[in-house]
Order: sequence, then C-alpha cells, then structure tokens
Amino acid sequence: MTRRQPTIAVLGAGSWGTAVASIIARSVQAVVWARSTDVAAEINQYSQNRRYTGACLLPPSLRATSCLEEAVTGADAIVIGVPSHGLREVIAGAAAFVRPSVPIVSLVKGLEQGSDLRMTEVVSELMPGHPVGVLAGPNIAQEVVEGYAAAATLAMPYQDCADRLANLFRTPRYRVYSTTDVVGVEMCGALKNVFAIAAGMADGAGAGYNTKAMVITRSLREMTRLGSAMGGDPATFNGLAGNGDLIVTCTSPRSRNRKLGEALGRGMTIGEALATVSQVAEGARSASVAKRLADHLGVEAPIVREVDAVVNRGATALEAYRGLLRDAPGHETRGSGW
Repeated sequence: MTRRQPTIAVLGAGSWGTAVASIIARSVQAVVWARSTDVAAEINQYSQNRRYTGACLLPPSLRATSCLEEAVTGADAIVIGVPSHGLREVIAGAAAFVRPSVPIVSLVKGLEQGSDLRMTEVVSELMPGHPVGVLAGPNIAQEVVEGYAAAATLAMPYQDCADRLANLFRTPRYRVYSTTDVVGVEMCGALKNVFAIAAGMADGAGAGYNTKAMVITRSLREMTRLGSAMGGDPATFNGLAGNGDLIVTCTSPRSRNRKLGEALGRGMTIGEALATVSQVAEGARSASVAKRLADHLGVEAPIVREVDAVVNRGATALEAYRGLLRDAPGHETRGSGW
C-alpha cells in the first residue's frame, strides 16, 4: 500500500508565502491561499505570481485558491505567510476548518500591535492544541524563487516535530536546520526588521560602511539581550535566524525595511518613506512593540528606542544617530547599552 502524500496549505500569496509554497510544492502537495482571486487564477493558469515574484515560473504542481476553507480543509500542516496585522483575522477564519493537532508554522517576522504578542502566541490563543512554530533565516524571497542557495531554521516545540517538518521544506538549494527554540527564532525575525531600519538610515544619510558595520554589530548584541530576556536561547541569535537574517536584511537592496530606513535617512517623513516601499515593512509596526517589551523587561535597547522615535514620534534619522552617540560605550560584551 502506498502512503498518502501530505498536503500543506500556505496562507498568504505575497512574496515570501509564494516562495515557500514553491519550495514545498517540489516535494509534496501544496496549496496557497491568496486574498486576490486574480492572483490565485494567475498561479493556477500560468504558474506565475507576477505582482510578488516577477516573471519566475512556479512549480506547475502548486495549486492556488482564494477560498480559505478550501485551502486548509484536510491539510496536514499549515504555513502562515500573511502580514502581522492580518494574521489574527486569517487564523480566526481558518480555525474551524483545520483538523485537530495539525502543526502550524509561521513565516511572519513581526509582533502584534495592541497585544504585544509574538505571532505563535496569537496562533496558540486562537487555535489551542496545535504545535506552533516558526521558520526564519536569511531569505530574500525573490532570490529563493530564482533558485539561489539559501538556508533557514525551523523551530517547533518538540524536536521530533521540527525534524519531521524540516524535511518538507528542504531542497538541494534550500537547507533547513531545526531547533526547539521557538521564542528565540521568532524574536530574531521580528527584531532584525527594526534594526534593518536603523542600518538603512545610515545608508540614506551617507554615513559610510564603518558606521553601518557598527550599527549591525551592536544590533546583534541588542537583539541577543532582548531576545534572551524574552526566553530565547542566546546561541540562537548567532545563528541563521539571528545574525544571518540580520546581515541580509540590513544589506540587501531588496530588503523592504532597509529601503524604508534609507528613505528616512534621506530626510523623508515616515509617511513619505512608507510610500516608497511596495510591500509591508514589518519593522515599522514592530518598533513600538519592541520598545514596550524592552521597557517592561528592563532591557536597555537604545537602537530600538531611536528607531521607535523616528517611526512613531516624529524624530529624524539625524536626531536618532545623535541620540545613540550620546550614550557612553561600556564593556563590549558585558555592557548593557549602546
């Protein structure tokens, strides 16, 4: 008797949701849910999603639907790739149709405004009883779709579950490692976007490579402090989801958060800067949440503080950098500040 091939539902047909769906479809059955009927039709008819992944051809086996119930009914695992501000609504709509105990993997690199929850916490609140984890790493979606080699870390509450699910994402060009540090991997994904805005501000202001290297390095230190205080394993922040994703998001011309920071560094207001970014820049939404979490935990997070001031409080990029440079440096590895 042949075993039934698993079916994986990917919720969200943006750039990263489409990229991950294309990876999964190379080894098992995959269906991607798109809000837009036009996007779903284009994937089904032409194996393309030109709005989000350009002219790249997707696997012909990848199926799309604009019906949420159809996407998740009977699925053996759910992958969530919608923006953070839309996740609660989508999960609430899907919950009634998902079989019990089906594992759920979040691709969302953000924090929920209002509740200050991580995305896996939102999912667990709405769908108790499901193992919930996160996939994160240095992944520019377009490069993944184009076939460039990349890697990521899959975190699930149980190692056997992480190992089993990791096989669904692996291809010869996409390496997937596993861990049980859900908190650490998830905080890496959310915080690196905030720090990418800071790095982009350096680009926009013409600050030079020395300054940018300083910002990235100290961002990693700040990410580790805050993420560890949240319950993450400090080692995770030096891995693919932490240092790896931080590097690519702070340096890639395709990084939305870096582009946003660059526009702010050129002197644009936050409204003007957001208008230059074609898709959601999660760092702009996560900055205020990260600031509140740091304050609540008593963690000094000066880069988060200054990015929040620019994004939410009307400060300029120049004022942010002046604020950082006023902080006296202490011990590099044991000090608490900038």
